[in-house]
Amino acid sequence: MTAASIAAETAARARAPAPEVRVRRLGRVDYEPTWRAMQAFTAARAAGAADEVWLLEHPPVYTLGVAGRPEHLPRVANGIPVVRTDRGGQVTFHGPGQVVIYTLLDLRRRGLAVRPLVRLLEHSVIDLLAAHGIAAAARVEAPGVYVAGAKIAALGLRIRDGCCYHGLAFNVDMYLAPFHAIDPCGFPGLAVTHARSLGITDPPERLGEQLVQSVLSRLS
Repeated sequence: MTAASIAAETAARARAPAPEVRVRRLGRVDYEPTWRAMQAFTAARAAGAADEVWLLEHPPVYTLGVAGRPEHLPRVANGIPVVRTDRGGQVTFHGPGQVVIYTLLDLRRRGLAVRPLVRLLEHSVIDLLAAHGIAAAARVEAPGVYVAGAKIAALGLRIRDGCCYHGLAFNVDMYLAPFHAIDPCGFPGLAVTHARSLGITDPPERLGEQLVQSVLSRLS
């Protein structure tokens, strides 16, 4: 391939529209069947299939990633089920009032590696919080989004044949006590917060839509 042909191919890619992303709004759905649906979608998707973003929330559940260690699991019997799943990371809690965005993307087609995708999702939350006057930050050593040292958003991904699923959980207005029974994301004593305690009164439905748009704008 000549230098001229490489330049032409690069220019064509730059002009090409971003791959389509379909947004599915699923409401409140149980964790395990949703996870299995993501697996099935990823296993069956054709090369040209549109990417999807799923916006939803879960009933109370703890999820444990592939690197999960038992010492980080709930220290009390609070009746909340624990599901060992195939995403990266340790243990976290999902519940009503938390916005969950699952990103089902063909990373090869987008030319997107895992670390830049994590940064993209983190900065989607940071952008949203900044629009509400809240300063937030990410940590290289501990993926997620933090406000004054307290975690407000957690991430976990699974990559299969160049495609990803799972995604991002953003605490909006939720019962935080279940986090106190675990070591959130494997960090003992890690503080957890939500948007409501920071003075953001928008309901989860509205903030969820804003976060979807923030993710889509960074994917485009």
